[in-house]
Amino acid sequence: MLFLFRSFFIPFSLSFCCLLSAVPSSESISEEIQDVYQAIVRIEVVSEQGSGGRMMKSRSTGSGVIISENGLVVTNHHVAGKASRLTCRLSDGEEVMADLLGADAMTDLALLRLRLDERDNKAVPIKTARFGNSDKVSVGDVCFAMGSPAGLSQSVTKGIISNTALISASSRSFRLDGENVGELVRWLGHDAVIYPGNSGGPLVDKNGKIIGINEVGIGSLGGAIPSNLAKEVAQELENQGYVSRSWVGLECQPIIEGNQSGVLVAGVISDSPAYLSGIKAGDIITKYAGRKVSARIPEDIPVFNQLVYSRPANQKLWVHGFRKGKAKKWQITPAPKEPAYAKEIEIKSWGITVRNFTLMSSLEALRENKRGVQVHSTNRGGPSASAKPSLSPGDVIVSVNDKTVHSIQDLLDVSRKITRGQAEPIPTLVSFERNLAKLLTVVKIGPEAEENQPVQAWKPWLGISTQVMTRELSSALGLPRTTRGIRVAQVFPETPAEQAGIKAGDLIFRLDGQIIMAHRVEDAEVFGNMIKQYKTDAAIELSGLRGKEPMSWHANLTKKPDPPNELPKHEEETFEFTLRDLSFADRVNRRLDLNQSGLMVENVEPAGWGALAGLRQGDLLLHVDGKPIGSIQAFEKIMKELVTAQKKQVLFFIRRGIHTLFLELEPDWDQQG
Repeated sequence: MLFLFRSFFIPFSLSFCCLLSAVPSSESISEEIQDVYQAIVRIEVVSEQGSGGRMMKSRSTGSGVIISENGLVVTNHHVAGKASRLTCRLSDGEEVMADLLGADAMTDLALLRLRLDERDNKAVPIKTARFGNSDKVSVGDVCFAMGSPAGLSQSVTKGIISNTALISASSRSFRLDGENVGELVRWLGHDAVIYPGNSGGPLVDKNGKIIGINEVGIGSLGGAIPSNLAKEVAQELENQGYVSRSWVGLECQPIIEGNQSGVLVAGVISDSPAYLSGIKAGDIITKYAGRKVSARIPEDIPVFNQLVYSRPANQKLWVHGFRKGKAKKWQITPAPKEPAYAKEIEIKSWGITVRNFTLMSSLEALRENKRGVQVHSTNRGGPSASAKPSLSPGDVIVSVNDKTVHSIQDLLDVSRKITRGQAEPIPTLVSFERNLAKLLTVVKIGPEAEENQPVQAWKPWLGISTQVMTRELSSALGLPRTTRGIRVAQVFPETPAEQAGIKAGDLIFRLDGQIIMAHRVEDAEVFGNMIKQYKTDAAIELSGLRGKEPMSWHANLTKKPDPPNELPKHEEETFEFTLRDLSFADRVNRRLDLNQSGLMVENVEPAGWGALAGLRQGDLLLHVDGKPIGSIQAFEKIMKELVTAQKKQVLFFIRRGIHTLFLELEPDWDQQG
């Protein structure tokens, strides 16, 4: 099982809900704690992110807590913020699908809604938990950490509050989607035992109230997002799917000289509202939007940032302070805050994932504006990577065939016009920028490459596998070291070789009187190349030895069975796996009957519906919903009917080695649509 925390390694052992030291206690937990325990959910997540030129799925688990009777669930952004599919397991084992209402990277919080209308009418009512007041939490208070560690069943551990304003020592070490979580969050530190997978679970006080949402582990401490902040963010996510914030471009730090009060301006981003107001690095801010502010230590900065980001956008405000000891005031009009990064999008015909620019990503890239499309990742064997020069992550596409590209939509529109009605990729002139360089390249964009293999000419076949009679092997068998020929290693069933009476272990020296000139390992293809010179129905004579007895065999060659790469394939897009017809080699090597029906699973996309059901590469698909599968055409017909009917459950019967089993696929048709 994979967990989302794995992708984030933070210096000084800060990671999402990692193992902490235990605090044993013999005291029993209260009835209120028991009630909250029943509101915990284990969340199974399928998420997507761009990598290698395509949107890649991954599978993970985390924790959450139900906070309302209508099925709202609070968890972490790093658990479910990029989810394309969510399944929540309740405390009694019932599984309920959920939808992502919204996520906020700056606080690492996400809000889900259980699909309660899909539950059985006889299902018991869900249990809920209530938020407490995190501002009233004190060091030494007893607390309980709850969740589903390592994707297992729900658990609860006990500890005490160790710190009420815990922050990362490195202000930029904890980032999600380009956002610095430490800008706004001061964690409640505690020493209740938490493990990977506890992320998103509640931290609860002795009265059964949620005082935090567990997020990180720092050394021997756990860190939870305070409940007051979590409650506020959850309300906004429920109401509008995102959190409204303003942005002014200030970067501040604590006062350096201890006898001063205020907040020190460390930097101002060019062309930001703060920059346009005249604020400069080194200024001291003492009042912001009518409220006195001060930061003596790093733990004070998130409180100041919360004030700055919470002011309404596009409404003027006054900032008071000092510059070199002289009183100053500045008028700022905050701008609406955009995400640090836009979501990546896959463009298959180019073999890339791309992003639009946001204000911050354009500033970080030192762009003059947000126009253009930024390459996020490339497929190493795709059209963009094969161009000369190739497109690379970070490059900015600005025009295609002399048509200006301002956004992803522009790129999609011009690409569709170029490829519409085309059967082959079209060489396309692309203008892109790499840092300050303005480059041109030609990318062959077009329809997806067909998987169909070229028709192969029929090849003659005897039906044996062989090894060369090397000098060493000849000597070991008591033959002259100058012997030339092959040894039969295997005779395939129902083949010309079997019908001719050839057996494994026979030695063959001549084909129609011609010596088989093979005596080195690298001569392995000699005999096969000699056979290829014949027609597919030719009669041949072979001579050699069986033991010490001279032998000759008469065989009528036949057509060689199609290899796996020349057999019909089908890419099942809905369930995200690829299969093909069974080959002769499949049947022989797996000891199957030569008339065995079924289809071979050749590839399974990670975390697709097939993978979620347990389907694996190499499985032999025998039945779909009780119907036997004998060919690709039969499978396509059945699947078309299932997709049209949008069945809630599809049952695959497969063979895996010597075992057979049923796999239950439960497609989320709403999400698929």
